[in-house]
Amino acid sequence: MFAVDDVLVTDELLDAHFSCALGACLGGCCVQGDSGAPITTEERSELENILPSVRPYLRQEALDVIEKYGVWEEVEENKFATTCVDNAECVFVTYEGPVAKCAIEKVFFEGHISFRKPISCHLFPIIVEQFGDVEALNYEQIPLCIPAVNHGCKKNIQLIDFLREPLERKFGKAWYLKFQQAYEEHRQKSVSDRNVGIEEKTGSRC
Repeated sequence: MFAVDDVLVTDELLDAHFSCALGACLGGCCVQGDSGAPITTEERSELENILPSVRPYLRQEALDVIEKYGVWEEVEENKFATTCVDNAECVFVTYEGPVAKCAIEKVFFEGHISFRKPISCHLFPIIVEQFGDVEALNYEQIPLCIPAVNHGCKKNIQLIDFLREPLERKFGKAWYLKFQQAYEEHRQKSVSDRNVGIEEKTGSRC
């Protein structure tokens, strides 16, 4: 790991390639998982406020869940997530053919709301974990995203470049510039270490 200000960054991000391939994964990250999308305390009210604008895009099954349980739930003490339909897709999922997409983001791009989507969704597959006053960035590598890794390799897109916008949204542009510099320094060292036969670190490399 390396630190950028008060944020710890896993070495698994070094030289990791990634670019979403919705035609292959069909938006599975909006459907699969133990619960809905993790949300912050502040995002609970955001979701409630945008619901009238997003409601027309939601499926009846999702509206039934929202009517009964609301748009968010407490999954652990002081930890919250969006509610789900039948313990599967997030209530904010809308389908375009077989592809699950975010209705919130759709309404955002149409210019009706200023909230794009929960930051955890925007950052995925980077996961932010809190340890006291320190935050840590980890890389959740799952089989569902193998096509995205392969697509990133083919297009030569680094994960941190693919996620620049949400990283700047979360930590600010100044932090991201520091992160880029620290990332490149540690990436070059990692490449050098591998070239002299040191065991390769875990990560998605082409």
